[in-house]
Amino acid sequence: MIDILMPRLSDTMTEGAVAAWHKHPGDAVTPGDLLLEVETDKALMEQEAYDAGVLREILVPEGESVAVGTPIARLDDGVTHDAPPARATPIMDAVAVAMPPHASADAGAPPAAPAGQRVPATPLVRRIAKERGIALTGISGTGPGGRIVRADLEDITAAAEEFPAPVVPSDATVARDSAEGERIRFDATRRTIAARMTEAAAIPTFTATSSAVVDELLTLRARINDSTEPSTPRVSVNDLVVKAAALALRAHPELNASYSPDEGGAVVIHPAVNIGIAVAAAAGLVVPVVRAPDTMTITGIAAGTRVLAERAAERRLGVADMADGTFTVSNLGMHGVDSFTAIINPPQGAILAVGRTREELTLVDGAVVAHRRMSYTLTADHRIIDGALGARFLGTLTQLLEEPLRLLT
Repeated sequence: MIDILMPRLSDTMTEGAVAAWHKHPGDAVTPGDLLLEVETDKALMEQEAYDAGVLREILVPEGESVAVGTPIARLDDGVTHDAPPARATPIMDAVAVAMPPHASADAGAPPAAPAGQRVPATPLVRRIAKERGIALTGISGTGPGGRIVRADLEDITAAAEEFPAPVVPSDATVARDSAEGERIRFDATRRTIAARMTEAAAIPTFTATSSAVVDELLTLRARINDSTEPSTPRVSVNDLVVKAAALALRAHPELNASYSPDEGGAVVIHPAVNIGIAVAAAAGLVVPVVRAPDTMTITGIAAGTRVLAERAAERRLGVADMADGTFTVSNLGMHGVDSFTAIINPPQGAILAVGRTREELTLVDGAVVAHRRMSYTLTADHRIIDGALGARFLGTLTQLLEEPLRLLT
């Protein structure tokens, strides 16, 4: 008998939630079979089996969270073991199984799953179906093995009207109390966010705010977008800020750093500049990472951030998409926020909070001139970064934003 354990899927993961089992007691299992979906810190990941056998017992049902390394199921591999009676096997750590491609409906859709049997569907399809009130039972999937994929839902969206009752997400337990109001328990993602924000609150930080006149930056953005093909992702102001921040970090590598408590405390200066982009997704705040944007073109950064944003919206971000960040950019300018202070994403040493671009009147040589200005605030770990260093970084960033042709090099 083999104990299947909750895998560790990221460096920060301490527990995981079983989102869905794809094998059930009595089912045969072969290496590579999809066993279950695990909700990690910020992503929903499909997990494969290492060993062959028959699934005998599920120890952790869907919706429950357990610590990393906790047995979640038992697999009978047909081998009689001496002491100890059971051995543990991990489920392919940090490996997300790619979602199967959509098969052509012309090839003939397999029959729908019988009543009482779990309907095969991707995690994204299950979420969309819940949001739209669509019952998956009775739908013939056109994916491999009859699995329901997103395209299968497009023609039956109107079916949601047949389910007027509100659908409560399976990962949230709602308790109604007339005195206390509605109580929604944290899911795994929100618990992780809460834990990491509590960790970040213990870091001694300082903040510094600066601003740049971005008339030329916005003109450059318009010229880039006008000169590219319609199919090319449009360059955003945030893409330009990411490029400028990456070049500023190259000029001030001491800011591209993390604190280490080893040997009484140390600064770890990272050789690569990898910038996290704070994205508000349905599951909560996620921070996918753009790798080495200082070496990329602006259009390349735009294409990369669009892919990451789409994955975040569909909860398809993998561990690799959110690993190895050395600095974070958080932009609320598109929401009309003038300026704000962001919380550091540990173990990173700093984060940049970007506000909106606003018009202002400035007195230049006795004449009133209209400019467009953008403010940004640096929050830094004061254990490893001093105020003077933060000020120098902001000075370089301002120069790059006000002289944007330097971003093209």
